[in-house]
Amino acid sequence: MRVGIVGLGLMGGSMGLALQEVRAQLGIKSLVGFDRNVLHAQMALSLGLVEECVEFSQIQTCDLLILATPVEGIIHILTHLSSTPTSTIIELGGAKEQIVRAIPSALRPQVVVSHPMCGTEFHGPKAALKGLYKHKIVILVDCEQSGVTHLQRAKEVFSALGMQMVKMSAQDHDRHVAFVSHLPHAISYALANVVLAQESPQNILSLAAGGFRDMSRLSKSAPQMWEDIFRQNQTHLLEALELFIAEMQRTKDMLKAQEWKDLCAWMQRANCLQEFM
Repeated sequence: MRVGIVGLGLMGGSMGLALQEVRAQLGIKSLVGFDRNVLHAQMALSLGLVEECVEFSQIQTCDLLILATPVEGIIHILTHLSSTPTSTIIELGGAKEQIVRAIPSALRPQVVVSHPMCGTEFHGPKAALKGLYKHKIVILVDCEQSGVTHLQRAKEVFSALGMQMVKMSAQDHDRHVAFVSHLPHAISYALANVVLAQESPQNILSLAAGGFRDMSRLSKSAPQMWEDIFRQNQTHLLEALELFIAEMQRTKDMLKAQEWKDLCAWMQRANCLQEFM
């Protein structure tokens, strides 16, 4: 099996490292990559994320094609792809409804729509991690629309990587990840901007402790990638933000009214989240 990875940043580069560890199990004969950023392609090659970097016209002929670009890039690729009918295409985007709608009907059986629930705040080939996918959940989206052979091939890949598979519709996926993934990123960006506007770099450097570092960590994430995700999942993210703003207003009201017992009970309810983590 010849495997090609399009997009050689955190997700694609980590996938390259992971697949090399299970190549015998999956029967991978060659692992090639493509990135439109020439520097990223060169870095990926020097870091050993893939064995060879090729032109996009060449990578389309792979038996297994993994799309690990920002979500707008995934749509562009899927609508311009000239793959062979036997090629399995696995896309790894972070928002799904618009991607699913954009897949040409003739290509739809070959595409396995998936979202590995893993990642870090870093990006680019240097961010690639060997164990990024291991023991993580991968959501298979609208998988009944994928051809049996292609879905089975994707499941074999995810199983070999040690991932737990969960099935979900595109709409359910986008609403759920709006709360558990996209909203935390929006909050982190907002927090970073508030502090940058109010504090000097010297104060941030000397006073910022663990709480701020934990909360602001996601604000280091790639803006281009998250702009695409926020655009594609706008409706669900707006719903999540409205609910979050209402909760913050409630917190503000309790503080102004000095309702300390209610505030404590509010925080105690939040503590219950740890039971599920």
